[in-house]
Amino acid sequence: MTDVGIDAIEIWTGKLKLDLPNTFAPAKGEDPEKYTKGLGLNASSFPDTYEDIVTMGANAAHRLMEHEGLTPEDIGRIDVATESSFDNSKPVSTYIAGCLERVYEGKFSHANKGERKFACLAGTQSIDDAYNWIKSGRNRGRSALVIATDTALYARNDPGEATQGAGAVAMLISEDPDLVSLSTEQGYGSADETDFLKPNQQFPSVDGKRSVQVYLARMREALEDFEGVAGRTHTDDFAYIPFHTPFPGMVRKAALFGYRHMIRDTSMEDDLAGEIGRQPREEAFDSEGDFEEALREYMDGLKRTDAYQEWYARVVDPTLTISREVGNWYTGSVHLARASALKTAFEEGRELAGERLLVGSYGSGAQAEIHAETVQPGWEEKIADLTIDEGIERRYDLDYDEYERVHDVHNHDIESDGDGEIEEFTAPESEFVFDGWGRMGERKYRFVE
Repeated sequence: MTDVGIDAIEIWTGKLKLDLPNTFAPAKGEDPEKYTKGLGLNASSFPDTYEDIVTMGANAAHRLMEHEGLTPEDIGRIDVATESSFDNSKPVSTYIAGCLERVYEGKFSHANKGERKFACLAGTQSIDDAYNWIKSGRNRGRSALVIATDTALYARNDPGEATQGAGAVAMLISEDPDLVSLSTEQGYGSADETDFLKPNQQFPSVDGKRSVQVYLARMREALEDFEGVAGRTHTDDFAYIPFHTPFPGMVRKAALFGYRHMIRDTSMEDDLAGEIGRQPREEAFDSEGDFEEALREYMDGLKRTDAYQEWYARVVDPTLTISREVGNWYTGSVHLARASALKTAFEEGRELAGERLLVGSYGSGAQAEIHAETVQPGWEEKIADLTIDEGIERRYDLDYDEYERVHDVHNHDIESDGDGEIEEFTAPESEFVFDGWGRMGERKYRFVE
């Protein structure tokens, strides 16, 4: 049976930076550690005035195609995952294909194009669609281009403001992939929730406390469903576990719950029993409140054990290194986590071919998906091509007044008469840029050499 998976990846970060401990925290009168230790974030990426979800997605896709030596004829499908779309009819993939056709002789006229929406989960769902398209034999030997691109902005003074971010991840889905192959087994946890939503509005409405609860509940359901088809998971089964990362602090919670689940009724639970006791079983308590209190005490003890801290440092923490510097990218976040883990392994010279990843994706509203991936022998060459370090380093460091002005530029509810528009902070080079408006109110783009 032919493997299908991610053959190559490229990442494009917004070209502006908001330093959270040194710029954002002082302006808000907050302790910097609220962001660096609490949320686990150092900085957020923002789009310059000439950037948006189309330019970032097209630039990531262009770099990927150049690295892979691809032409439009090699691509049979383009799917864009986003929750930042600006058109309720025309998919962002058509805009991105139009950009790419400016720099290639061929056309994407025979590529199927679409747009996926399910909050932050849509990038993984687009990969699933591409996988099924290839497995069905409809691809005619061609690959799919999946692009997750978002401007994850919040209203100013919103509690989520510190978790903002902007960027794009482009992935090539192919037969016999060089990066990771996808498992046939998947697990889902899904429910009708209102933890986070954007009903015909640019900035989200968020119930922060509820969102954390829903995230953890859906992840638990997805893991249990995955185990129903793939078998019991254990802590030593996976080299890395990339989670959807709205902010690293959320992943710390999810990882602890996952670890507790994996060691339940195993020798590892027995080994830790002398230190922190055995896991509370609900049937042993007279009330739900008593059980929950006992569970909280057990979890507090578990996260302090050497066994858990060693596992977390080895399996989860390496997935967070990119996100700490760029913030939340919505549909791209879990794919940043995968790239971060593989990049860490490459930099450490780790032999990873044949090792497995357990990928936990999530979208508010709400649904989680868990599947496994197997790292392929060609993974090192593909990770060596990544340019994310260059992108992070080149960002312009905003002061707080500049941050407020550029936030207004990307606020659709603020109309400019043209006199108050601010100039770009960086100079575009070898990239696609926003180029104004067309006769029907459409966004126009051009390539800057």
